[in-house]
Amino acid sequence: MVEKVSLQHPDKIADRIAGALVDYAYTLETNPKIAVEVLLGHGDCKIIIETSALLDSKKITEIAHRIAGKDIAVDCLVVPQDEYLAANQEEEIRCGDNGIFKGVPLTAEQRQLNTIAKDLYKKWPSDGKYIIDDGKLIVCQSNAKSKQIEKFLKKQYGSSLNSYVINPLGEWTGGTNVDCGATNRKLGSDMFDAVTGGGLHGKDLSKGDVSINIYAFLKAQATKKVIKLSCAIGDTIVDNRPYSEIVEIAKEYIKTIGGFEKLAEWGLQDLRVSYIAVSK
Repeated sequence: MVEKVSLQHPDKIADRIAGALVDYAYTLETNPKIAVEVLLGHGDCKIIIETSALLDSKKITEIAHRIAGKDIAVDCLVVPQDEYLAANQEEEIRCGDNGIFKGVPLTAEQRQLNTIAKDLYKKWPSDGKYIIDDGKLIVCQSNAKSKQIEKFLKKQYGSSLNSYVINPLGEWTGGTNVDCGATNRKLGSDMFDAVTGGGLHGKDLSKGDVSINIYAFLKAQATKKVIKLSCAIGDTIVDNRPYSEIVEIAKEYIKTIGGFEKLAEWGLQDLRVSYIAVSK
């Protein structure tokens, strides 16, 4: 059983804003320290940012409006990163927090739902939630007629699915005008069976929640084994390799997919190009 949500789900909108703000910080500093929390809904967007980078308030608002819509009111608090945490990274890149992590090879069902979710979003770019359970597809797609969705699915996938359940509570509008969203609330959609501790979005690469999660995911795809890792704040070695190497692997992955906002769109994706560095 696996779930995926679309880019216009309120929680994904929050993740995407957080990711875009991390991207922005990386345009200002080579190795910024940043953590972002976003809560939005019903016309309001609250953002709290702890960062080493000097972010422009106008640019922050522009990012939020681009992703969530120009009608949303943006209230943002930006504060410096804690001086003791900042000192932890002064001499070399070290783990920014305690954490436990798990990488799990993607199943055929998970890969299939990734494809279905993207196809549905391309056809109907609005709020959506999708589940596959033993070949049975459950689609909750806003702003679409159920009969149109069924016709589309039959044409695209035919007998590859056992059955469909479409909008079981009826047709709906969705979005932030009828629901609220928060950062890192859809990690099951982003990480599938790999969900452990910590959030994936709104943080720079010094945070293990980002870099080690990406590394564990890539290693699991490369080895076809479940990968379990842990770190303590200040660690310089994880999985018998320098933490700085893990950060570089994660950085290359982020670069390959197009940035932190792109990571927030669909979560961890299977990119075989990144396996070589992980497998060394």
